[in-house]
Amino acid sequence: MRKQKGFSLIELLIVVAIILIIAAIAIPNLLRSKMSANESAAASTVRTLNTAEVTYSTAYPANGYADTFTKLGPAPAGCSDPTQANALTGACLVDGALACGAGPCTKGAYIYQVTGSAAAANSTVIPDYTVSAVPVGTQQGSKTFCSNPDAVVRFEAFVAQTPSYTLATCAALKPLPN
Repeated sequence: MRKQKGFSLIELLIVVAIILIIAAIAIPNLLRSKMSANESAAASTVRTLNTAEVTYSTAYPANGYADTFTKLGPAPAGCSDPTQANALTGACLVDGALACGAGPCTKGAYIYQVTGSAAAANSTVIPDYTVSAVPVGTQQGSKTFCSNPDAVVRFEAFVAQTPSYTLATCAALKPLPN
């Protein structure tokens, strides 16, 4: 009798079953790692936006803080000159991928929004701002982030896809541990 070379059907099924078991263990861990990376990127972007807001208010003191991404990002005509008394667009403090216009803007797995407080009567200076980041979906992240002029990044569990917080609601959230 001639001996056959190769694997039997049972042996192949056992190998496939082992591969499926390993995949069932690895895929949820991979998804959790991706969600954690998305959340870290969002918290970092909120910190970057805080820095951009402080830089904007220092470079353009007649404006106060920026209340839209249009002021923080690049303008089609180029960057505005900080020696001008008033810059309404194009400070070039954040990249065009984030500053998509007035906002909200999606970058990666999060939706970002910059909102400014209303200026006082007889003034054009924006006194406060709120930066917020909300995941695009529940598979992308489990936390929403926000920050105010105190530059403390705060978070809460993802509840709804509304990318803007008020100054008071953001201040009431838990600070992100360092």
